Amino acid sequence: MKKEKIHLEFLLNATSKNILWEAISTPAGLEDWFADKVFSDDKNVKFCWGKTEQREAEIVAVRGYSFIRFHWIDDENERGYFELKMNYNELTGDYVLEITDFADADEVSDMKELWESQVSKLRRTCGF
Repeated sequence: MKKEKIHLEFLLNATSKNILWEAISTPAGLEDWFADKVFSDDKNVKFCWGKTEQREAEIVAVRGYSFIRFHWIDDENERGYFELKMNYNELTGDYVLEITDFADADEVSDMKELWESQVSKLRRTCGF
């Protein structure tokens, strides 16, 4: 089954690019909002939720203070990825977090809800 591309944008009242970049690109930052535990060896990242759920991803692209793109190791689609991208809006002085992900057609709304929940947690933990 072909997966659908999901693109979401969240306006964050972030005043520091350093805080936002840390939150989306480091194990400690990702543990604050995305997963319970995150382990990284620079190229591969292990995400853990609860006591039993875990997934591994490879960092396939990164540009400092711009974006980080991951590919799930168990994803059969070699071109599949999820990406966290930060953009600065000069007009408002805020940052926009853009999330790109893929999901099966029957899981798109659930995936969007999951990302909205995760970003809500990001806002709370980082004060955005």
